[in-house]
Amino acid sequence: MSQDNGGSGYVTAGQEYRRDQNYVPDRITADGSSGWPVEAGRYRLVIARACPWANRAAIVRRLLGLEPVVSMGICGPVHDERSWTFDLDPGGRDPVLGYERLQEAFLARFPDYDRGITVPAMVDVPSRQVVTNDFMQMTLDFSTEWTAFHRDGAPDLYPEKLRDEMDQVMRRVYTEVNNGVYRCGFAGSQQAYDEAYERLFTALDWLSERLAGQRYLMGETITEADVRLFTTLARFDAVYHGHFKCNRQKLTEMPVLWAYARDLFQTPGFGDTIDFPQIKEHYYVVHADINPTQIVPVGPDTSGWLTPHHREELGGAPFGDGTPPGPVPPDEEVPPEHGPGGIGHR
Repeated sequence: MSQDNGGSGYVTAGQEYRRDQNYVPDRITADGSSGWPVEAGRYRLVIARACPWANRAAIVRRLLGLEPVVSMGICGPVHDERSWTFDLDPGGRDPVLGYERLQEAFLARFPDYDRGITVPAMVDVPSRQVVTNDFMQMTLDFSTEWTAFHRDGAPDLYPEKLRDEMDQVMRRVYTEVNNGVYRCGFAGSQQAYDEAYERLFTALDWLSERLAGQRYLMGETITEADVRLFTTLARFDAVYHGHFKCNRQKLTEMPVLWAYARDLFQTPGFGDTIDFPQIKEHYYVVHADINPTQIVPVGPDTSGWLTPHHREELGGAPFGDGTPPGPVPPDEEVPPEHGPGGIGHR
């Protein structure tokens, strides 16, 4: 069996891949009715740059300007069967929580916790206990519950007038694309793989058609729907095309989606969160039953992410009447050699 990158699913021979969605459901709310009130400096977002679900949270936090009020811990790209670890930090410990592995935050609250230790996770710094790892609700709450701390010019990533349609679009993006690539990669039979492959590319064709005449998924400005699709597209050629056998086409061979993905990548808050070597190292090393040698491929060439996309010709503006986020905090910068066209994979 192979553990997926969130620690929440496995390959079982002869079966279709099913993701364990049993997350800690608590929420951090503006009115504190959840027991976890919004409060500057109280919570730490723990991510791994390799993980697409965690990548979402990092992007939304940055777009909304929450860096000064929600600190961020970054785990390394690989994990064992127990947990993600803070091996990138001096001494292998998160400098705020003091933990060597994220599992400690879960066990601090639930001593008998026996489910997947997944990122992203929000941790209460005073108690050093996990609050939630419900990645889908977490980012929506950043948009709706943390408004008092949004930066000036922050985008409305979950516009109330669009929510009904957005929820439908995001549901299809999640089931067919975000999770669809995993359904291909972790398929336990030829039939399960064939069905997953067909579903994935049917959805990608639908997205291409939707985006052919409008700049973003919901129209003229970015929303959370774009964030959710982007993190899968950013990993498509580097990992999913080969490692997960999603190989009808590369992203670079799908003109509309490739231009759309480059447009987002070149928008502050998106591409500056992407670490290609960590992404590749995670998937190719952790999924040892899919890649027994654990050899990490050197390619593909990522310099194309910075080429012109011409999507501005469709109109619209990423932040509408707002403004882009400022520079990445120095301690959160992706090393230049890990970005587009960078050399080396470790």
